[in-house]
Amino acid sequence: MSSKRVLTGIQPSGILHLGNYFGTIRQAMQMQEEYQCFYFIADYHAMTSLPEPELLRQRSFNVALDLLSCGLNPEKTVFFRQSDVPEVQVLTWVLSCICPLGLLERCHSYKDKVAHGMEANHGLLAYPVLMAADILLYDSHLVPVGKDQKQHLEVTRDLAMRFNNRYGEGLLTMPEAKIIEEVAVVPGLDGQKMSKSYNNTIEIFSEGKAARRKFMSIVTDSTPLEDPKDPDSCNVFALYKLFASAEEQENMRQRYRAGGLGYGHAKQELFDKYIEHFREMREKRNKLLEKPGLIEDMLQAGAQRARKVASQTMQRVMNAVGL
Repeated sequence: MSSKRVLTGIQPSGILHLGNYFGTIRQAMQMQEEYQCFYFIADYHAMTSLPEPELLRQRSFNVALDLLSCGLNPEKTVFFRQSDVPEVQVLTWVLSCICPLGLLERCHSYKDKVAHGMEANHGLLAYPVLMAADILLYDSHLVPVGKDQKQHLEVTRDLAMRFNNRYGEGLLTMPEAKIIEEVAVVPGLDGQKMSKSYNNTIEIFSEGKAARRKFMSIVTDSTPLEDPKDPDSCNVFALYKLFASAEEQENMRQRYRAGGLGYGHAKQELFDKYIEHFREMREKRNKLLEKPGLIEDMLQAGAQRARKVASQTMQRVMNAVGL
């Protein structure tokens, strides 16, 4: 196992869906076999949208439940809730005092969210400083990002450089981007990118008739059953590829082009693949649901491990700044 430390967080903003799974979660589960991983539930970050208190607590629990069900191993990975490590807020304040206002005002995410109607408050503006504290607090070497997301690390690296230049070289570890395996955009029910914002998601652990209805509602064209179809322009086939082997994909591709395959049949085969792929994870989730206290125990144990590292970082920081 590499000595490098990887950190990633996930916001408890709603029920996890296939876009989350194939976009980040599957890769995160693989990385815990290769690196020292710190994974956290970013409940402080979720407060920028001001969810109801009980909803925030329930969503945080559900994220923990789903990640554990998907294979997160709390013995290999330091898994915790962001708000259970108070040191992150202290470091956020220290970094805020060296962060130029213009650096935050230029952040695309802030401008975009305000343009889409979110209140222009301090939490939304200072979000990147808290994100930097998340990363720097644990001496993170690598932060998983997509190829188009490397800019998300720019503020963190800028603040680490400013701090080290002012107070001493090497006090904060300079993180690098860990480019995650790219997958094709996961299409939602309507063909747009799967997103809670578009209300077009398929949840990871949906089941029964409700789940099947979702799959049967995937938008397709009106090509008659007997006619050949183009698999590369079909939302159903795009989702099928995520679950199927190369051989299965080629077989389905040929059936599309031969004609005689109805979209209803393709949707049913996709649904069967989905059920089988998550079967063991769903069984594990049901067992965990029987012992909700065990999940809280795991989070608290992870927070204790996280705080051991965080306290070491903060001792260096506090000594350096004169506190």
